[in-house]
Amino acid sequence: MGIADRLIEDVGLRGGVSKLTPEQIQKTVNAVISGETGAKLKAYAETCMRCGLCAQACHFSQSHPDDPSYTPAAKVQATMGVLLKTGGKVSPEFIYGMAQLAYTECNLCRRCVHYCPIGIDTGYIMSTVRRICHKLGVTPQYIQDTAHSHSATFNQMWVKDDEWTDTLMWQEDEAREEFPGLRIPLDKEGADIYYSVIAPEPKFRTQLIYQAAAIMHAAGVDWTMPSEPGWDNSDMCMFTGDFEMMGRLKRKHFESAQKLKVKRIVMGECGHAFRSVYDMGNRWVAWKMYPVPVIHSIEFFWELMKQGKIKLAKKYPGPVTVHDPCNVVRGRGHHEKLRELVRFLVDGPIIETASNREHNICCTAGGGVINCGPPFKNVRLDGSKAKAEELRATGVKTIVAPCHNCHGGLEDTVHRYKLDMHIKFLGDIIYECMEKPS
Repeated sequence: MGIADRLIEDVGLRGGVSKLTPEQIQKTVNAVISGETGAKLKAYAETCMRCGLCAQACHFSQSHPDDPSYTPAAKVQATMGVLLKTGGKVSPEFIYGMAQLAYTECNLCRRCVHYCPIGIDTGYIMSTVRRICHKLGVTPQYIQDTAHSHSATFNQMWVKDDEWTDTLMWQEDEAREEFPGLRIPLDKEGADIYYSVIAPEPKFRTQLIYQAAAIMHAAGVDWTMPSEPGWDNSDMCMFTGDFEMMGRLKRKHFESAQKLKVKRIVMGECGHAFRSVYDMGNRWVAWKMYPVPVIHSIEFFWELMKQGKIKLAKKYPGPVTVHDPCNVVRGRGHHEKLRELVRFLVDGPIIETASNREHNICCTAGGGVINCGPPFKNVRLDGSKAKAEELRATGVKTIVAPCHNCHGGLEDTVHRYKLDMHIKFLGDIIYECMEKPS
């Protein structure tokens, strides 16, 4: 099979291709390739040996072992390979299939880089394909709606300014019943820590803000959160290929931290947002290095543990398994700090999945794939079969996963494959086990 045999109707893709002409496609393709890529893309295109080793890396390929069209090399040849070979002379219908493949059948997890003998980065190539699709106006409807929210409100959930601050004050009031004297300091100049979250937290998971405030309070951290736009560190524009808006989001985020003169930004438990701040958006706005130091909450909680600032009343019952989010492990190398922290928190061993650390199989929700919405949910979950088999083999009940998208993907996988497991954030476990006022 190929992508033409499994096309799924999506109003965003269909509406986009309906406006295209072959001339417009060719012009846009060549503008991106000549103006935004360089030797890296050319080298990747010319050196792939079609050896097939990348088939072992991709969870879509592992979950469809009898269909070679899911291998990373085949995906590249079916998209960028055709564009380069034809000079961009392709039909609107080809763009439809190319967009579906790039947005919904590749999580940009970069696991394939570790298996390729010459280090071809399929994630980079697929990101470039998505960039072309964005420039052509061909994007899945659900993720494009999220990108529009970023453009209009600087957060992905259409959270209004007053709703944001109201949520923080509400969580402060709730937490003060348990922790007298607790504050969620807003716009505190010169604080050690600027804590940033993704928009689903005030929208759907307010308990995570509550837990973070409790941990900060108990650990005696000098911290703050901003009241103005810039607080949402998520970035679906990075995944749609709207790099201009990605740059605006990251500039807004850093400028809000600079305005408060904080020492460091601590990112909440999200992988893609962390990558967009330390590796993507900052580069697009031409910062060689980000203007305010940034760390992920894995590293921050690890620091608190090392400094003795997290005091435990009990330990979480084990055993557990650890899911390594792609963007903080393959992308940043936090796998050992994550395990050291989990061992500190859990009474029992870590039962590793067969693939772990930098070789961990993606949650199958990352790269914006889960954000492409219901039309592609079955495709995503069919592709998570390989992950489900590795999770089932651990025999444990708890998955520790310090990333929002990973939670979404793993929850769907656990439900689809009847795994009888539950997923925990680090903040969930720390809050549950730390010392609290009597």
